[in-house]
Amino acid sequence: MKLLKISQKTDEWLASLAQQATPDIDECVEHLGCHIEWLNEFKNTRQDPEWHAEGNVHIHTGMVLKELYRLLDTELRYISGQDRQALILAALLHDIAKPFRTKDVEIKGVIRVACPQHEAVGRSYLAFKLIGLNLSFDVVWTVLGLVGEHHMPKRLVVKNQNRSDYLALSRRANLELLYWLEVADMKGRICPDLSLQLQHLDEFKMFAQEYGVWNKEHRLDDGFLNLIESESDQAKDYIYSTALFEMEADLISLPVEAIARTFEYKNSYSNLVVLCGPSGSGKSTWIEEHAGDSTVISLDNIREELDGNRANQRNNGRVVHLAKDRLKECLRRKQDIIWDATNLRSDFRKIICDFGRDYKALVTLVLFLPSESTIFERNRKREHPVPNDVLLKQLDGFQFPLVGEAHKVLVYDDKGQRRFATGSL
Repeated sequence: MKLLKISQKTDEWLASLAQQATPDIDECVEHLGCHIEWLNEFKNTRQDPEWHAEGNVHIHTGMVLKELYRLLDTELRYISGQDRQALILAALLHDIAKPFRTKDVEIKGVIRVACPQHEAVGRSYLAFKLIGLNLSFDVVWTVLGLVGEHHMPKRLVVKNQNRSDYLALSRRANLELLYWLEVADMKGRICPDLSLQLQHLDEFKMFAQEYGVWNKEHRLDDGFLNLIESESDQAKDYIYSTALFEMEADLISLPVEAIARTFEYKNSYSNLVVLCGPSGSGKSTWIEEHAGDSTVISLDNIREELDGNRANQRNNGRVVHLAKDRLKECLRRKQDIIWDATNLRSDFRKIICDFGRDYKALVTLVLFLPSESTIFERNRKREHPVPNDVLLKQLDGFQFPLVGEAHKVLVYDDKGQRRFATGSL
């Protein structure tokens, strides 16, 4: 895989987005097309003529950018700096996966052009690419949230979703920026139901404000914290994280309900840490620094134990079965555990996180988010490197983890520094 070095010209161009720059779609592709390759396919990616009468994805994205610049000159004059930079990049990249996901589907007996799950696929595709650009981590994280959730505002309204869904979404994306991105997205197209779609967005804004998550993530208030003030630090962590998770999962209506639900386990529970990242992303180094007395369950180590070869994939079923048995035993004993695997697929992570919650463990997901170039460089230096084609498959198959998959989520960058944490005090 050929990894290009980011030029000073591109660095300066990215920095200009935080100021007054208003680059059109062609200029954006010129600067970022060699780093985010799917941008180059926008002109070849068709859209449904009823939902997008303006034409292909390149045309639509250009219109969205123009509409966003109009907003930034009027209603959004207060948005500047990193928020402005993130919003422009999100507008440019919100449909980045359409070239990969677009296909014909039958909807109510009519063949339509659709691109299912393009927002989630787009976020996963961008994760290791954006982190390699000269952007602050906060900007990268904001863009990933906006791209990955840009269909949610209308979806929550149309499906009449509960308060819990708004609370959960607020920890995955900045809802104010998400709203404005979608206003630009809708006005940057030609469709017959524009007024209805904008009405849905206004309803989304109203609910987000009513639920107290407009431009801020869901956290539990001081009143709840006062109720658990006398608890030990260990118990506070468990009660708070459980209350936050269960409110957003619609298992409880009020955080105070979590106090009774956690009473039996708050002072004696397992900490289950689930790692997530491709080979060479820093998981082994993190374990060396943070494992302490935790039991590390490593799929690679079990492969070596069973077959004498940690790269042998022929007995994966047996390996995973043995690993799960060991996990259950540790959970029964209330031990702390680190589940060491790539865990790149959401369904694989869900199985392990569900095990932890079933045994009343406090589950923490740790995501490693270095750049692509760092991943390949580290892999070459590992004692047991994986072939480049395997690493490419890992990156292609990566499914970005959502806040809410675990009680707590931590994110580490290229340098092994923790850059994001949510779900705890």
